[in-house]
Amino acid sequence: MRFDINKIRDEFPILKRKVNGYPFVYLDNAATSQKPKAVIDSIVNYYSNYNSNIHRGIHTVSQEATDAYENARHIIQTHFNIKHSHEIIFTSGTTHSINLVANGFENLLNHEDEILISGLEHHSNIVPWQMMCQKNKAQIKVIPMNENGELNFSIFEKLLSKKTKLVFVTHISNALGTINPIKEIIQKAHEVGAVVLVDGAQACSHFKTDLQELNADFYTTSAHKLCGPTGIGMLYGKEEWLKKMPPYQGGGEMISNVTFEKTTYAELPHKFEAGTPNIVGAIGFGEAINYLNKIGFDNIKNHESNLLKYATKKLKMIPNIKIYGDYIDKTSVISFNIGEIHSYDIGAILDKFGIAVRTGQHCAQPIMDYFKISGTVRVSFSFYNTIEEIDYLHKSLLRAVSMLS
Repeated sequence: MRFDINKIRDEFPILKRKVNGYPFVYLDNAATSQKPKAVIDSIVNYYSNYNSNIHRGIHTVSQEATDAYENARHIIQTHFNIKHSHEIIFTSGTTHSINLVANGFENLLNHEDEILISGLEHHSNIVPWQMMCQKNKAQIKVIPMNENGELNFSIFEKLLSKKTKLVFVTHISNALGTINPIKEIIQKAHEVGAVVLVDGAQACSHFKTDLQELNADFYTTSAHKLCGPTGIGMLYGKEEWLKKMPPYQGGGEMISNVTFEKTTYAELPHKFEAGTPNIVGAIGFGEAINYLNKIGFDNIKNHESNLLKYATKKLKMIPNIKIYGDYIDKTSVISFNIGEIHSYDIGAILDKFGIAVRTGQHCAQPIMDYFKISGTVRVSFSFYNTIEEIDYLHKSLLRAVSMLS
């Protein structure tokens, strides 16, 4: 498919609106992506034409809904090159997925075991493990980062030992855009017998990930980061580990047989999908993946790379700007401060000009603590952003600095 930015932007209704009288410039894609008409239409179509509960009904509409829901699972399986469709668990998102795994390992570890977490993690990949370790007394060790926003791989290798049971690392830092050497991390962790969970929430909108090649034990993402609906996500887990883990929630669908004396659980994936699921969310998830594949991930990568290079060059022209994590291997995220101006004040003024950015800690307080700052301004680009929007951002930042100085 030829990459036509104007045609692509026409497919996103929200990009046509104005904010505070200005054309809307959305640069908060690391928080959530905007939705193309194809995804929106798939949601309207479900509720308009075949809304029904799934798996349990013999009537036509229930079967249509079930087929659409399970087809989404197969779309995800193909996209990520997952060996078995039952290794895909639908969750409410990355946070839910990580908590599910942490709950599953609660009784599989003890006080002699160690887990490694990277210094670049989102709070969602820190807090669940702290909660787990409060119960089983396993020890958390941190893989440190450096001034460039990259992990210290040599210290990671030194931290690994036979006591290391779990390694948790983000594929891409949401705060800095750093792309971690995931494949090498997984290989090293497996050498000592450790299980690896990768938080792929920030990665999946930028490039395709082959999970059989990557060989992660768990991988998770959220649909809303890649043009899909909110409230739906995917946990991939190797069959051997999903079978060892207990169910996260009890209820309908996840059972095989129930009596007042004993319950037996359903086979994968239903063992982890209790209750009525987010049916339309899964359908929209599948539609979003199809849409992105039509755009082409090579096209997406090339366009976003050009945006990142141009924006970095343009922003560095602003006096007293400091970019955090100015690392060569990163995705389309720029996190910065300008002099002593508070990030919130910059974000508030940019909003007056119709520009949406994120300010603060980005649910990554340890990163901010490392740099000894309260937060940053974060701009994050997607394939539907343009060079002209970056020029407007630059102009607006200069105006903001002038107003705040």
